[in-house]
Amino acid sequence: MIFALSLSGLVLLIMIWLAVDFSLGRKKHLSTAGRMETAMLHGQFEIFTHGKELFHDYFNEIRQANHHIHVLFYIVKDDTISQEFFSLLKAKAREGVEVRLLLDRIGSWKIKKQTVKELREAGIHFAYSNSVRFPFLFYSSQVRNHRKVSLIDGKIGYLGGFNIGKEYIDEDPILSPWRDYHLKMTGEGVNFLQSEFFIDWNEYGGENLQNHPVYFPNLPKGEVRHQFIPTEAGQLEDMFIRLLQKAVHTIFIGTPYFIPSNKVFAALMEARQRGVDITLVVPYNADHMLVQEASYHYLRTLLKEGVAVYQFKNGFYHAKTIMIDDKICDIGTANFDQRSLFLNKEINCFIYNSTFIERVRSVIKKDIRDSIPLTLAELNKPNFLRSVKEVLAGVIAYFL
Repeated sequence: MIFALSLSGLVLLIMIWLAVDFSLGRKKHLSTAGRMETAMLHGQFEIFTHGKELFHDYFNEIRQANHHIHVLFYIVKDDTISQEFFSLLKAKAREGVEVRLLLDRIGSWKIKKQTVKELREAGIHFAYSNSVRFPFLFYSSQVRNHRKVSLIDGKIGYLGGFNIGKEYIDEDPILSPWRDYHLKMTGEGVNFLQSEFFIDWNEYGGENLQNHPVYFPNLPKGEVRHQFIPTEAGQLEDMFIRLLQKAVHTIFIGTPYFIPSNKVFAALMEARQRGVDITLVVPYNADHMLVQEASYHYLRTLLKEGVAVYQFKNGFYHAKTIMIDDKICDIGTANFDQRSLFLNKEINCFIYNSTFIERVRSVIKKDIRDSIPLTLAELNKPNFLRSVKEVLAGVIAYFL
């Protein structure tokens, strides 16, 4: 009896500590988070949807770098492609190219201390982003740097959903082929991505490089009008709501995890009620526990309202995109879930060029052809285990 009471007391204390830690940590984060949205920029864009093609291009550009390489990833693993990536960066550093590598501390937890030591010995400036920190251990463990940004010589930028690991190049038998959207860009927007990288690097790498003109060359304008919106600490929620409110005719959402906040979901329902056609593509198979079950409550409501929901079956769908009326296309690092909305550092690119948007539309059409419709009858079939998972997922949806 005494043991049971002691255990109950300990559990209660832990729960109180977690709640206080998270509340105070979030309050501090909100007080320090800046808000930024670029003016309209102009550049040239390419889109990659398969990892092998992306990394063939990406590694080739790294090999041709002359001055600097700046890289931020959420996940880099300890596998063959990761080692190839590290070897390439070490070779460039030994050539005299400045290399800065910033990785999320928890997302890239598989990297060994010996690997980090070897990177630094080769001359690479290495740092971890968003380490777990006092005094808010729980909150800081949940706030992740989910951005995937690379800059080469200040002239070429990459941004999107791919990380570095075997699953991203179709070498995971369960999740292959991996479907994702990743942008390669040139033009004046690259300067902004460089500046954003330096904001994170200054915080975690301890160098303030914002005022060094060598990293910010004069760049030509291109044909694709776009703007970047970096977000953290809940800023993404407002961004998504404003985007959905612009829709007059159509909304397309592609996401691996559909777990919106109440406000974002309300904006989506308001769009549907004013006659906007909505199409959603999500994976058929999940890569994490409970993420699908967390979406079912929302998907049932959407299906009742006539929203077209498709489940991608040709591998795993990890793309992150929103398209509004074929006039605005959002591609970036943010998922349509509460972790991206409230916890992660993200960066999204809004594209306003009709020619490039049509190219993305052709990609989306193929993804829909590789999907099957989800029906309300299927979701409403009695399934006790799924129901239990849905309840549990609903409780922890904020952290999925």
